Amino acid sequence: MNGSQTVTQKLLALFILTAAIWLPNEFLPDPAKIFASETGAAAGQAAAVGKAAPDFSLTDIKGKTWKLKDLKGKVVVLEWFNHGCPFVKKHYDSGNMQALQKAYTKKGVTWLSICSSAPGKQGSASSEEHAQTFSSKGSAPTAVLIDADGKVGTAYGAKTTPHMFIVGKDGKLLYAGAIDDKRSPDPEDVKTSKNYVKAALDEILAGQPVSDAFTKSYGCSVKY
Repeated sequence: MNGSQTVTQKLLALFILTAAIWLPNEFLPDPAKIFASETGAAAGQAAAVGKAAPDFSLTDIKGKTWKLKDLKGKVVVLEWFNHGCPFVKKHYDSGNMQALQKAYTKKGVTWLSICSSAPGKQGSASSEEHAQTFSSKGSAPTAVLIDADGKVGTAYGAKTTPHMFIVGKDGKLLYAGAIDDKRSPDPEDVKTSKNYVKAALDEILAGQPVSDAFTKSYGCSVKY
């Protein structure tokens, strides 16, 4: 920790102490959130890069149950989606997401697209509706999983759609964050963006450490 960070934290601590004297508890800020650094779990993410990825059991739109522990020995991509979100549309309308799905599932990667939208909220749909949407877009994930109660999304700290995670063959989380570095809903920006997911998968499959293992995701908020 550098000197400026230390000074900042001391000032924030003084602010909280002062606020505690004058404000009711319900108006006080959460110290854990204030002092959190953007390093995975500390950034409000339950899943931390370099640690074991939270196990889960979810049913896909075809009725099959998927458990992360059963995928040990495989590289797994988790893609949070909501097809009503302009940022998700950016990557599907440009064909970017489908191209990634097709390229890396051919290389043995398991790609799981997850919807954590609560019933009645944007992005929530029946299995049949999800199947029709993915088919019409030419998508090619390994499976589309439904997380209607949001437990898996919460366990991973999925905050946006899209929000991308990559789990290594040993079950550890190797990447968490944005799909790329162009934080806009414009499909044209895909052409000039740095694709973090592609770069991470290429490094993982080559047996190399991930250069950018944690980035800040962008998009619409997950509709828990």
